[in-house]
Amino acid sequence: MKRNDLLGCAIATGLRFHFFRLKFCAITGAMLQLREITKYFADRKIFSKIDWHIRQTDRIGLCGENGAGKSTLLKLLAGLVESDGGSLQVAKGTTFGYLPQDGLEHNGRALFEEVHSALDELQGMAQELRALEEKMAQGCADAEMERYAELQHLFEERGGYRMEAEVGRVLTGLGFSSDDFGKQCETFSGGWQMRIALAKLLLKRPNLLLLDEPTNHLDLPARDWLEDYLLAYPYAVVLVSHDRFFLDKVVTRIVEIWNGDLTEYPGNYSKYVITRDERVATLKAAKQQQEEEIARIEAFISRFRYQANKASQVQSRVKQLEKIERISLPPERKKIAFTFPAPPKGGRIALELLAASQQYGDLKVLQQVDVQIAQRERVALVGPNGAGKSTLMRLLAGVEAPVEGERKEGHNLHLAYFAQDQAAELNPSRDVYAELSAESPVAMVPKLRNILGAFLFSGDDIEKQVKVLSGGERNRLALAKLLLRPANLLLLDEPTNHLDLQSKQVLLEALKGYQGTIVFVSHDRYFVDQLASRVLEVGGSKVESFLGNYEDFLLAKQQLGDTSHSAKRVEQQAQQAVQEESLDKDARRQAHAARKDQQRREKKLQKQLADVEQRIEQLETELTELEQTMADPCLYQDQERWRQISAEHASLKDQLELAYQEWEGLQGSA
Repeated sequence: MKRNDLLGCAIATGLRFHFFRLKFCAITGAMLQLREITKYFADRKIFSKIDWHIRQTDRIGLCGENGAGKSTLLKLLAGLVESDGGSLQVAKGTTFGYLPQDGLEHNGRALFEEVHSALDELQGMAQELRALEEKMAQGCADAEMERYAELQHLFEERGGYRMEAEVGRVLTGLGFSSDDFGKQCETFSGGWQMRIALAKLLLKRPNLLLLDEPTNHLDLPARDWLEDYLLAYPYAVVLVSHDRFFLDKVVTRIVEIWNGDLTEYPGNYSKYVITRDERVATLKAAKQQQEEEIARIEAFISRFRYQANKASQVQSRVKQLEKIERISLPPERKKIAFTFPAPPKGGRIALELLAASQQYGDLKVLQQVDVQIAQRERVALVGPNGAGKSTLMRLLAGVEAPVEGERKEGHNLHLAYFAQDQAAELNPSRDVYAELSAESPVAMVPKLRNILGAFLFSGDDIEKQVKVLSGGERNRLALAKLLLRPANLLLLDEPTNHLDLQSKQVLLEALKGYQGTIVFVSHDRYFVDQLASRVLEVGGSKVESFLGNYEDFLLAKQQLGDTSHSAKRVEQQAQQAVQEESLDKDARRQAHAARKDQQRREKKLQKQLADVEQRIEQLETELTELEQTMADPCLYQDQERWRQISAEHASLKDQLELAYQEWEGLQGSA
């Protein structure tokens, strides 16, 4: 039943129904109630008589496997689809705002004007205020003055005098620059179109906000801003997201959809994962006991079914069996389970960009960039959309050559590059197996079915045409192709796109276990936090390095911001002092001495780094030579010499590890 039909019924049945609805809301504190809702798609039952309620300040995350009904439930709440049974009861005054995953377009107006139109009610109030002001200037009745006072109070209370500033704040938070405000909406791509829709929705401030994958088209800075905005949002929010960090930070309740039913878990997503596993373990134990009890009852019925003196007992057991409510277990979650091939041994420095610049026409994306990627690093590239992350990734991959500067590969480099649009490179006319085997080395052919199985392509799935695959399936197939050849450097541009939460987690675990070097771009903050050991911030044509994960990066940026404010104050004070009187000779000598001292320290540090690097290179050479000696089978016939060589090998490895630690310490001081 549609919500409009429901309200129509309320009018038709008079005050009795209206009183019940208000009484229900007063008792439960709920703004919306689902009662025995049933929903079918063709012959498949999506919801089976579900009961659920949403309170006025709830923060709810919907979880479940693809196709479980998360988007359908949001559309049902928004009144965009009808239920096939049950009722949807809504508290008086409830307003709804719904953001779909995609498909929205805006055109015909400039960006600022389009988003400002979301405040049409406030704009109408502003027009009425102006009209009343004109009347009052010519003299008006008391009723008009009362209306003006009432309207002015309401206009101020709802933020009418801050309309333009609020529009600018929301647009800036979602990643638009002030230069974008005057651009026509049709000039923005699909991802930015969804940001426009989200901006309008947030400005309307409905008291039930329904968001279907709101972070899909947002970069990390915009996600951070949206998290903070929703934390301060005064009304109810129900959302679907594959971003674990976003769910952890924003929601306080998880509702899992499975087998046509809803199960609630208090807390955020991380707590839900733990609680769900505990619940499933308990259900499994209970189901086993139940099956044992059923087996005993059925055995009794089978044994004594035809004995007249046991007829009453048999009948009792039959009725007992009919009354048992069978326990259903949630399905075992399908996951991508795989490990990357062991990487070939490479040099200490995997890859370098030296004074590299890249531009497209007059657009200068990167200028004089120096990037060094060391062996076994996990480097995350972050920055707003359009800052140049993918450009930097293409330079590292060698797909593009810099217009200036140099790209320098390390010793024995074997890289694998996963582009942001890698799935688009798949041949749509092939089936899954043919696409994987087309570029496979002969030695890997016997393993292809195992690889596809690890990426959830089993049975008839491997015969599917690439052109009919979903976005997630295409991404999984493109990732599977990375396993065909061993690599010691993975360059991954948005590998988590279209993957659900469980698939992301297994990919994350596989990358954690990978023994090579990783450079990656991801808009999933949990993924970046868990994997990165260093962050490269791309923006303003430059690249800046920060040790640690994304959380460390944000903290460092905050500290730098505080330092820069202090530095600006010091600079202003210094400029004032210079204007009042020139620095005396002693001060100049001290400044000169400080500069010379700094130069000496930097020179000493560079020499120490060079010495350590030379020592590392020497130790690596000695270790390689020793390992070649250890590969000789004859060595093991001389036990004394084998013990001597083994001890020397262990000593060299310890020395090399200490040298690496010393190098890392010096790099941190640089």
